[in-house]
Amino acid sequence: MSCPDCNRGSILEGTPSGTITKVDRVEAYFVSGAPSDASKGFAVVLLTDAFGLALVNSKIIADEISKELACDVWVPDLFNGCRPLLDPDGMEAQLVPDRAGPWPMWDKIRLYIRIIGSLPTIFRSRPSVVDPRTAEFIKTIRKQNKYVKIGGVGYCFGAGVAARLAPFKVMDSMVLCHPSMLSDALIRAINVPTAWACAEQDMAFSHQLRLKAEAIFAERKDKKGFVPYAFVDYKGTAHGFACRPNLAYEDVKAGFEGSLAQTVKWFRKTLVE
Repeated sequence: MSCPDCNRGSILEGTPSGTITKVDRVEAYFVSGAPSDASKGFAVVLLTDAFGLALVNSKIIADEISKELACDVWVPDLFNGCRPLLDPDGMEAQLVPDRAGPWPMWDKIRLYIRIIGSLPTIFRSRPSVVDPRTAEFIKTIRKQNKYVKIGGVGYCFGAGVAARLAPFKVMDSMVLCHPSMLSDALIRAINVPTAWACAEQDMAFSHQLRLKAEAIFAERKDKKGFVPYAFVDYKGTAHGFACRPNLAYEDVKAGFEGSLAQTVKWFRKTLVE
């Protein structure tokens, strides 16, 4: 549910341009980049990392995706008004590296202790609670707004949610950025076009599992059940780079910008064309 790298990062500069609204009983950030007279043939749902709506970064990223694709973007509160798994004020970059590199053992221990203290929150945010609520949110906005297609981009915790919902065709296309809580079986069950934005160093999505994931998708080529896919590795990055980047590092900045461009390009290919 959480990993030490999840608890670090940086705040992106900018002021969100969207609004907070409610869909049924779920609070969500909403921004529309589509002209009022345009057909709303597709939309994007951004599934946050463990910081949820409390972290402004998800709203700023949603604004950029909406602008680039000229579409509606929704960011539901995955924790439904409860305290998220992690507090933005607790993003202590000094405990773990901002990019791929050494990680002192004492810093690991300190963060593991912090995670143990969050076990009650982790239980309240277990898949059996979060997944059906998120699926219902997406089904509702699809019906209410008559979206033909919906793309989902998930970060860490949110990427795990997206992957678990994939077999139920809740979304038509996905982008998974440094995902967490994936297994071989879960990866094999993904049956929608999926792009992967991978960190060079990621304890939540190890290099071995990343290679296994690509091999699973490659096995389907020329077979029934094949879906388009793409894996991109961002050199010099660590878990969290796509949503909580330290832009002071050129390689991390390049990874963040690259993953955002990858997301936009993927949705243009799978939702628009």
